[in-house]
Amino acid sequence: MCKFISWNIDSINAALTSASPRAQLSRDVLGTIAKEKADYIAIQETKLPAAGPAGKHTEALAELFPGYRVEWVSSAPPARKGYAGTMILCREGLEAEKIVPRIGAPDTMDDEGRILVLDCAGFYFVNVYTPNAGDGLRRLAERQEWDRRYADYLAQLDREKPVIACGDFNVAHREIDLAHPESNHMSAGFTDEEREGFTHLLDKGFVDTFRHVHGDVEGAYSWWAQRIRTSKINNSGWRIDYFLVSDRLKERVKRSEMIDSGPRQDHTPILLEIDLP
Repeated sequence: MCKFISWNIDSINAALTSASPRAQLSRDVLGTIAKEKADYIAIQETKLPAAGPAGKHTEALAELFPGYRVEWVSSAPPARKGYAGTMILCREGLEAEKIVPRIGAPDTMDDEGRILVLDCAGFYFVNVYTPNAGDGLRRLAERQEWDRRYADYLAQLDREKPVIACGDFNVAHREIDLAHPESNHMSAGFTDEEREGFTHLLDKGFVDTFRHVHGDVEGAYSWWAQRIRTSKINNSGWRIDYFLVSDRLKERVKRSEMIDSGPRQDHTPILLEIDLP
């Protein structure tokens, strides 16, 4: 059995080095993740500099996650500094080669550290932080192009060997994937265009593992808005974080669920257990 965890951390620097109450909540979540003893841990929105984790980050990660090696990719010029970024912690001894692909994405998206891939024995593991359509949907057209390019890239990998893809996809696919669909059809993350992009991705031969395991269960979310203080208390959330697998792996999925992040709002980690061939 192989265990994977994915989490949008919203700044690993803050989580590891800040003394703020929110940073302490983030460290508590990291402690919860560490107890799971996963084989692979994918992290999005690291917000690290182009040079990657500094010594203080490496030391803190080694203390929290002994026995793991760290792979990363950060936003680099011409993209904004300290923006986006992804990381994977891989248990030492597991065969995996790092790949940082360029998918021909628009604007500076290919330079924002949004995709990190491990070429593992028997499968590809893909960590993604999908671009947000932005305030006023100003980046929606670029987001649509990203979705097409990313779907083509996963399909290309899938032709070589099975794929396990995870991350913050920044889309609630179906109406049951958010608490208030009726008032959000023009909101970033729930436009028809973004939902169609996710459908197109699944149609390339991939399965939303949470829905595969749990069916049409409602009220299961992975993100609660920070700016609304009661969003998590009221479970007014969205499910925008996913584990996808190649269709031929779906019957091997044993668990696909959220990990309780306690009182911390924003994203909660998600977990996948799969019996790989």
